[in-house]
Amino acid sequence: PGDLATNIPLDCLLENMDIDIDFYYVTAGEQPLSVEVPEHDVLIVAISEFDGTHATLEALVAALAAWPKPVINWPQYIPNTRRNTASQRLQNIPGLYIPTTLQASRSELLAIAREELKLAVNFPDCEFPVIVRPVGSHAGVNLEKIEHAVALADYLARVPAEAFFIARFIDYSGADGLFRKFRIVLIDGQPFASHMAISAHWMIHYVNAGMYEDADKRLEEAAFMEHFAEFAQRHHTALQAIYQQTQLDYLCIDCAETPAGELFVFEIDHAMVVHAMDPVDMFPYKQRHIQKAKDAFRAYLERLITAAK
Repeated sequence: PGDLATNIPLDCLLENMDIDIDFYYVTAGEQPLSVEVPEHDVLIVAISEFDGTHATLEALVAALAAWPKPVINWPQYIPNTRRNTASQRLQNIPGLYIPTTLQASRSELLAIAREELKLAVNFPDCEFPVIVRPVGSHAGVNLEKIEHAVALADYLARVPAEAFFIARFIDYSGADGLFRKFRIVLIDGQPFASHMAISAHWMIHYVNAGMYEDADKRLEEAAFMEHFAEFAQRHHTALQAIYQQTQLDYLCIDCAETPAGELFVFEIDHAMVVHAMDPVDMFPYKQRHIQKAKDAFRAYLERLITAAK
């Protein structure tokens, strides 16, 4: 149980397809799969990674160990999407850049804000400006760029969390001063374009990036999706490394490109929204390109079912 970020929104991805989805909810603290599971061809673990799901995911490892049907996203690999874990696993990969993300307690950050501790000494690879967010937050909630110790003190006075993620801020703006964020979906290791958002602000969300108001931005997104094969080839090594390091069959990546041409990874997660529900008259290019991902997912299911026979 939870909001949209708690589980993979498969109904968005598989809208208007000939695939039936049964949602089976697992309650924390109870033996998973103790209630009979409906007849199915493939089981996908849709639960996302956060503190409240760790015990459930661990219990599912044993429950699914000898599952008689194909399984997508084995539960033991889902913790690989945790921000600090992902940043550690994806270091030192050619063509891929991800800032080291570290977990900090409130008391540690308060000491840094009071200048009793040095940021770079206690959190290697971090120096102001940094980005800070509470552990478990999504969609940019309480995610802020912090320029100095005084700003950190102000942030902590407004945000009451006890644990935070902290990472070096990277300016990934283009020559025109705009920031561009790509959402890529990996299906059985194959990359597909989900969207591209363009904004004057470094923290980009598609709904507030002005994509609906600016036809030029939509033209650039259309060009990105049309020529995505070139993007995927350019970042082939990085994308394959993400697939191999996470071992997740279905995964989304929010990323950008650094001025040096590296794939700059913000976040990896399997519970991001992939859809083609934007107005067709405004986004006529999206249906065709998202259909590629939908077809690939269906083909992947067919391969799994055939191999299990």
